[in-house]
Amino acid sequence: MNRRTFLTTSIAASAAVLLSGCGFHLRGTGSVPDLPALALEGDSNSATAQYLRTRLQQMGTEVTPSALWRVTLGTPSMLQRRIGSDSRSSREHELTLSTTLSVQQRDTNAYALNNATVAVSTRIRVNDDDLLNRETLFQEAEQVLARQLAQRILERLAYIEGFE
Repeated sequence: MNRRTFLTTSIAASAAVLLSGCGFHLRGTGSVPDLPALALEGDSNSATAQYLRTRLQQMGTEVTPSALWRVTLGTPSMLQRRIGSDSRSSREHELTLSTTLSVQQRDTNAYALNNATVAVSTRIRVNDDDLLNRETLFQEAEQVLARQLAQRILERLAYIEGFE
């Protein structure tokens, strides 16, 4: 084994140990653990709630109104912020979609998670002179953010202790 191979292997192993020690994990590589049956309450008609319901069912989680655990979703809110200076009608925007999330056990009314804010954001560049394309870009970004927010909620649910 030559010195270059040894150094490369040592650095990679050291990085893996350091990153695992701080709780780092790659997104999308781990599977979400089995979740108990859940009741979706609150704003269950939003795009985020619909994506969440679909993902839960795809994972094999039962979504029923009489479930032992209640997941209450707040109404998602979109915050739009212009970034940087104007440059010939093209402007960068930061979009943040957020909602509140509570998880409560039906029998005891105990909260496993109470009114936590969950948010995702993205940046898009749009031309303010092209109104039709501008609206399409914003709508597409909103749909992507709704899916990402549903995924982020799933990640939060996966780490709740006390799920039976």
